[in-house]
Amino acid sequence: MTGMGSHQSAAAETTTWLTPPGIIDALGTFDLDPCAAPSPRPWPTADRHLELPTDGLAADWEGRVWCNPPYGAQTWAWLSKLATHPGGGIALIFARTETSGFVREVWGKAAGVLFLHGRLHFHADGRRAAANSGAPSCLVAYGSWAADRLRGADLEGTFVSLDNPQTCTTVDTLEGAAAWA
Repeated sequence: MTGMGSHQSAAAETTTWLTPPGIIDALGTFDLDPCAAPSPRPWPTADRHLELPTDGLAADWEGRVWCNPPYGAQTWAWLSKLATHPGGGIALIFARTETSGFVREVWGKAAGVLFLHGRLHFHADGRRAAANSGAPSCLVAYGSWAADRLRGADLEGTFVSLDNPQTCTTVDTLEGAAAWA
């Protein structure tokens, strides 16, 4: 089995990568996983799972949400919906802090971020991938309960509180970035 870092190559054996069970154990229960792995899944991520062919992004969400969205450009659509979901939630994504999606959907909207130390080993069919994910990961909290859950989680990482995300300023040009230096 190859690692997640190669999940877009023709050699990859799967495109479905499961959240490591230790993360779910450390975070506790959720009401909904709108982009759950297909059944049978080796461990639950929430009380209710939406899986393909159900479009979890178009579905109605209720309660506290766990979201390990499809990785890539579509990640930001999932985080945009999670950011406006009244019940809040936590998402697991790559820590690509320099991307416009991260700036818009995380720095600009989240209540907090737990940057995980080290690289995750995702799972396929209940088996741990031989290689790590190929990039650093983070857990993003939307809502104060979610930020509190990340702050208190028994996970190796660094928590950053974003209690006032509306004060986040975006620099759109290199000239603007130079002015901040």
